[in-house]
Amino acid sequence: MKSRFILLALSTLSLVACGDGQADSKNQDAVDALIKKTKDELVRVEGGTFQMGDFGPIDPKTGGLPYSVYDDNKKLHKVTLDSFYISERQVSYADYDTYTQVAGKKKINEDGTSAKYRAPNVPAGVDWYQANDYCQWLAEKSGEPFSLPTEAQWEYAARSRGEFLPYATNDGTLSPGVNYPTVEERESATPAGDHFSPYFVGKYPPNPLGVYQMGLNGFEWVQDWYSKDYYANSPERNPKGPEKGEKKVRRGGALGESDTALLTVNRRPADPGLKLENNPYLSKGPVSTNTFRCVLNSAEK
Repeated sequence: MKSRFILLALSTLSLVACGDGQADSKNQDAVDALIKKTKDELVRVEGGTFQMGDFGPIDPKTGGLPYSVYDDNKKLHKVTLDSFYISERQVSYADYDTYTQVAGKKKINEDGTSAKYRAPNVPAGVDWYQANDYCQWLAEKSGEPFSLPTEAQWEYAARSRGEFLPYATNDGTLSPGVNYPTVEERESATPAGDHFSPYFVGKYPPNPLGVYQMGLNGFEWVQDWYSKDYYANSPERNPKGPEKGEKKVRRGGALGESDTALLTVNRRPADPGLKLENNPYLSKGPVSTNTFRCVLNSAEK
């Protein structure tokens, strides 16, 4: 009887080990596939120097007028960046769900108002911590220096290496139905059925650099802490923002906002945890308003 019990116990342990091995193998396959997809969708951004900030006064098309109504981007300043890679698309719910499943985390936005804005191929709606954790997880699993973009990297890429592009479209203009989704298209993209919905990632022509919808499909989180006067004190080479702060920088505009809110030069601060009192957009477009993409801080991938 004792020997039969030992054999049964060993058999059970063998089955459990086999099951765990299969699960581990599936998880590793999912990780490998996501890393490959992420790398395949990276766009190389050759380093260089540009004038960061509201370039309206030096753009011949404006007659010397600024583009933006905000005053925290008015200090034009020279920035020089090393080469890097940026994701051509925002991180989708399909991508983020792979991460949470493999990492043993709960799926995001499965209940509450934000659940209505969920669809596999629209940008994942996240707070800054969730966005940063995803990019850091990619870095850990790939052994490559992935991270959220710095504010300077984001603007440099959105403006196609610092060109005078008011919007990150194929020609720098906004033309609904041509290079930017219409209200009706946003309403049909998710079960929410309203114009605060994100649109599909990778739709419509990218900017001249080959990057899609930068700042046009929800706010995009960047690495930097926010300081209203940082542009006046920014170092020229590879600026990374203040060492500390209370809010993080988002670039672009909220879904359903006016055209002027979607300019490539806009800086929009928010509490990194998206506390309601610090983010009035939560009452309209919930967490889906806040999205992200990662960069690879390397000259070669």
